[in-house]
Amino acid sequence: MHSNWATIFGLAQPSGAAAPVEGGQEGTAIQGAPEGGGQRPVGPCGGQDPMVTIIMMLAMFAAFYFLLIRPQQKKAKDHQKMIDNLSKGEEIVTTGGIVGRISGVTDKFFTVEISEKVRVRVLKSHVADKYTG
Repeated sequence: MHSNWATIFGLAQPSGAAAPVEGGQEGTAIQGAPEGGGQRPVGPCGGQDPMVTIIMMLAMFAAFYFLLIRPQQKKAKDHQKMIDNLSKGEEIVTTGGIVGRISGVTDKFFTVEISEKVRVRVLKSHVADKYTG
C-alpha cells in the first residue's frame, strides 16, 4: 500500500505500468500503449524527429545567409571598391557628414580640403560616399 506522498514523488508505480521482471530489469511497456508498442518515444524536441529539427535549423541559417549576411558582404565589397577608385580632386562625404575635395592620398588616409586652406586627414574607412551635390 502506497501513501499519497509516494505517488506524488514518483516512488510508487502508476497503475497499469509494467512490473519489474525477475532479474532486476524493468518491463518496456508504455502506459496506455497497445501490446507491442505503437507509440514512439518522445525526444528532447517535443516529440519531433531529430532530423526535422536539423533540417529546420539549416533552413533558418540559409535564410539568414541570403537575407542578411550575403547582402552585407556585397555592400562592404562595393564600398571598398569605391574607396579604392577615389583619386585626387574628387568630392567626398565622410561618415561624420563633412563634405570636401580630396587633395592627397596615402595608404590609410585621404587629405580632404573642406574650405580654402583648411585641410583634414580622414581615414579611408570613414568615407561614406562620393558627393554628387
